[in-house]
Amino acid sequence: MSKTVLITGAASGIGLFIAEQLAQAGHQIIVTDLNEAQALQAANRINELGGNAKGYPLNVADSDAISAFFMALSQPIDVLINNAGIQHVAKLEAFPADKWQFLQQVMLVGPAMMTKAVLPAMRAQNFGRIINIGSIHAMVASKYKSAYVAAKHGLIGFSKTIALETGDANITINTVCPAYVKTPLVEQQIASQAKQHGISEQQVIESIMLAPMPKKAFIGLDEILHTVNFLMADAARNITAQAIAIDGGWTAQ
Repeated sequence: MSKTVLITGAASGIGLFIAEQLAQAGHQIIVTDLNEAQALQAANRINELGGNAKGYPLNVADSDAISAFFMALSQPIDVLINNAGIQHVAKLEAFPADKWQFLQQVMLVGPAMMTKAVLPAMRAQNFGRIINIGSIHAMVASKYKSAYVAAKHGLIGFSKTIALETGDANITINTVCPAYVKTPLVEQQIASQAKQHGISEQQVIESIMLAPMPKKAFIGLDEILHTVNFLMADAARNITAQAIAIDGGWTAQ
């Protein structure tokens, strides 16, 4: 059954892949991104391929912008995918305070306010799926990523709370936690980590990123999509408050 799916940060990387594939499966997609031109370009591309998508600019770090966006949208959302994310790699002593706080706004406060905005309509129709694209760093930590790790850990705690608050309705909220995916964001991390550790980018991949993973492989976009499809299904109605690791065995250790 076709659903209306809103995806944040959907003009590139994980969000764009999910948007394109869900559109091909017959769902109506609302592409949002900080970059308006890229959001419109992504939606147009989906439509050219036979899908149904609309693109909008949205700054998830601005709670007022989120409220205004949903007032203008006036359309119930069946599935919210909180995907927008950023990264900054630095020792805490060298981490700009405003940058630290900004990461929280994008990856913790933003998803909370997006969820707050969609819940009334989800309750009214007695159906909703909220899927947070977290990270393996929602479960474990790495050096030089204090803001990102804090935000992603917080996302799991937030999701557990909302799962309790929505237990009386056919609404679920879960967090998908992939290990490293070869996206532009991760490419930037590789370069930053190389600089912080004083090693080559290939050494970062081998000795830092893939070292804790028994399978020694980057996670595929198709693996994340599969998990999203699974959580969207009607039969997943009692899967809520879960953090689902796609980590090649990382967290078994």
